[in-house]
Amino acid sequence: MAARLRSFTQNASDALTLPDYFSARFKDKMRITAVISAFVILIFFVVYCASGMVSGARLFEQTFGLDYQNALLIGAVSTILYVCIGGFLAVSWTDAVQATLMIFALVITPVIIIADVGSISEANALVAAKGPDMANILKGTTFIGLISLAGWGLGYMGQPHILVRFMAASTVRGMGGARRISIAWMIFCLLGAVMVGYYGVAFAAKHPDISVDNPEQIFIIVTQTLFTPWLAGILLSAILAAVMSTLSCQLLVSSTTLTADFYHRLIRKSASQTELVWVGRIMLLLVAAVAYIIAMDPNSGILKLVSYAWAGFGASFGPTVLISVFWKKMTLPGAVFGMISGAVTVIVWEYFNFLDLYSLVPGFIISCVVIFVVSLLTQKNNKDVEELYTFLEKKFWQEVKGN
Repeated sequence: MAARLRSFTQNASDALTLPDYFSARFKDKMRITAVISAFVILIFFVVYCASGMVSGARLFEQTFGLDYQNALLIGAVSTILYVCIGGFLAVSWTDAVQATLMIFALVITPVIIIADVGSISEANALVAAKGPDMANILKGTTFIGLISLAGWGLGYMGQPHILVRFMAASTVRGMGGARRISIAWMIFCLLGAVMVGYYGVAFAAKHPDISVDNPEQIFIIVTQTLFTPWLAGILLSAILAAVMSTLSCQLLVSSTTLTADFYHRLIRKSASQTELVWVGRIMLLLVAAVAYIIAMDPNSGILKLVSYAWAGFGASFGPTVLISVFWKKMTLPGAVFGMISGAVTVIVWEYFNFLDLYSLVPGFIISCVVIFVVSLLTQKNNKDVEELYTFLEKKFWQEVKGN
């Protein structure tokens, strides 16, 4: 999907944002898709940004002994400043450094915990003593639980801050190398994160004098205890790297959407580039302010906030983007009702918590069904859209072949 999206967005009026792409792809002269996309982005990105701010606050709270509110303020200001100054280029360059730092921290920390305990067998014994079934990844799970867990993978197709990286790739042919690097990074980082949590149980068992009140802070506690101050500082900055990497891109996408799709196209079409830059920074601050208010609750759970936003984007944008780059007969009404149905399903499902099933799964399925049904019912005036798809498909294969 990434290679097609890169090609389609470039050749469909050189779209810079998802709303831009939807408007061009479906010949949306009234920019209905842009307005709906902007609302979806604002609703769910505010929640997503709040999760990043909570993560930063947890770091400063534990590391420097600050109270939660002061820690939250420092973390938020740190990220907002460099995004305002550097923009997308700053986000892209720092992401490469931050990703390297994160993978180093997550791979080395479980190894040091095992060394501190004595051996892998001793570490496993301590974990087993704490909970005999902790090594059984299926213990306590249900069929619906497994579907919910696997459903997280669907979310990648609808995250604006991830899709914008696909759109910004230098060439379509470079996607192969990018894919290998990305998947390798994900395997090591996610495995490392799981191992930190798993062997963190062994660490807590061996050091009963060290209080672990909040399980989300185990990486911080382990790092402060087992590493020298200099190395601990470097490893702890990996947390800030993860926070700033994601939060900065989310804030940037939000401000770009508000600036390009609301202000520039609907309010002031004659705005200069300098004016748009300043409006973008103001919009960024507004989104950050709302996210900050949400994050002010010290009981905010990072995973809960992330899962809600992830589901919202995955169900509303995921099917729309995926089907738009593979199906010629998709129509503008299909895209509009697909996005709306996905977003509404997630909001309603999260509120009522039907069947304990992760809301992304039903949201994604319902959105896909709506797109296909509505598109088939509205084929009559879709000739121009189909002709554009044929052109975009042709350009894509030309780029793949290097023509």
